[in-house]
Amino acid sequence: MHRTAKKQNRILAVCLAGGFTTMLDNSVLNIAVPALRSTLEASATQIQWIVAGYSLAFGLALIPGGRLGDLRGRKQFFVAGIALFVAAGLLAAAATDPWLLVVLRLLQGAGAGLVNSQMIGTLQDVFTGAARTKALGLYQVTCAVAIALGPPLGGALIALAGPEWGWRLAFLISAPSGLATLVLAVRHLPRPAPRPAPAAGAAHGLSSLDPLGLLLTAAITVAVMLPFVTSAALPAQLGLGAAALALAVLLAWWQRHCAATGRQPLIHPSLPRSAPYTLGTLTAMAQFGASLAGSLVLVMFLQDGLGLTPLAAAAVTLPSAVAMAVVSSVAWRAVQRFGAHLVPLGLTLALAAVLLSGLAALWTSGPWLPVLLGLGQLCTGAAAGLVVSPNQAQVLRYAPAEAAGVAGGILQMSQRIAAAVGISAISGIYLNSSAATPGAAYFQAALACTAVFAVALLLSVLANRSTPEPPTAAPAARPEVREGAARGD
Repeated sequence: MHRTAKKQNRILAVCLAGGFTTMLDNSVLNIAVPALRSTLEASATQIQWIVAGYSLAFGLALIPGGRLGDLRGRKQFFVAGIALFVAAGLLAAAATDPWLLVVLRLLQGAGAGLVNSQMIGTLQDVFTGAARTKALGLYQVTCAVAIALGPPLGGALIALAGPEWGWRLAFLISAPSGLATLVLAVRHLPRPAPRPAPAAGAAHGLSSLDPLGLLLTAAITVAVMLPFVTSAALPAQLGLGAAALALAVLLAWWQRHCAATGRQPLIHPSLPRSAPYTLGTLTAMAQFGASLAGSLVLVMFLQDGLGLTPLAAAAVTLPSAVAMAVVSSVAWRAVQRFGAHLVPLGLTLALAAVLLSGLAALWTSGPWLPVLLGLGQLCTGAAAGLVVSPNQAQVLRYAPAEAAGVAGGILQMSQRIAAAVGISAISGIYLNSSAATPGAAYFQAALACTAVFAVALLLSVLANRSTPEPPTAAPAARPEVREGAARGD
């Protein structure tokens, strides 16, 4: 028993290292974008692709990565993803052409997506019940710490090394943790268990991956995210929206056709039929989109509306990351006491905090306003800690073992789409507001975030009502985990 616990802890350490590496890279670069633009003389379009291309490629890699992990084992794809991520980052640090940097950021995003899809699947394989919620909570803590460290580290690098070398060092800063993650993954992630030969007539080889389903899913992801991560004109946005809808209908038909003819569909048939999984995923989308959009608009208001320096603005938003890290680390214990009520409780806190922050910006001015907004960030961070990992554990509990990677990939991809939509829409409300003061404009944006949190709250209540009684026995770990533990990998 002790040996199994040590094995699980090592696997958890690998997953946490992977999450820290990919999140740190993304948050460090955001603060270095102005320096990068000036030294490379990059256009606005190129900068947009350098920043947004990472998220787009990340989202594209999640479902295929999860599917490959489900079918072929997760270790080799985790290792390949982190190796691609590190190699692309090292090359990006030496880039002299903006378009080359765009390509390298796309490769980095693809590597990060491949890694993250294996992490979620691995945590589902190895942990069950309260231990799974605790592991997902620790994963959220690690991500929150990485996100919090990124901006001050990036700012310090630029201050110490200057703009030219500062943004290049920002690309290199994740290399040590990435290389350490690579070594740990090779040593401690379980090797995939030998799989029995497929039965006669069963899908095998490339056909078992459902290549048409993968292609349609990738096309839908691009069609949905592209209008929000680039400056597409309105006719192009409408065309992409119509294309996404048509492709979604085609994908639904193809998945039903695969299941009816005995093939392996990309999306396990039990996932869309599960109300707790579907409603929980929609809850995660609304919460994630509102949280990221609200954070971005707050930073714009602090700098443009209140005239704070980037460092002072970071000090106002830092309590959110700290509170999320602290609360996520203990949320798994709260789940045991409050159960399914914890997620609605956290969403209620988030809704109230954002609304009160908007009212503070509308009615308050002077030096006390940043303090009040910092307190609001403390509450929103605590709310995220109560919601994210418990909801994630609740959602993924309804994914069958053979579709754990795809289920996690769908959840993460949905959140990234929600983030792109939320950031574009809610920042547009702030930037295009006709309000007389920046505080009134921020209040309008905060009101929009409040509405999205209200939708998330309603969805979480519906998800709780649709949740069946928990199973009497925890599901067994996947064979590859049990065999890997026996080998002591």
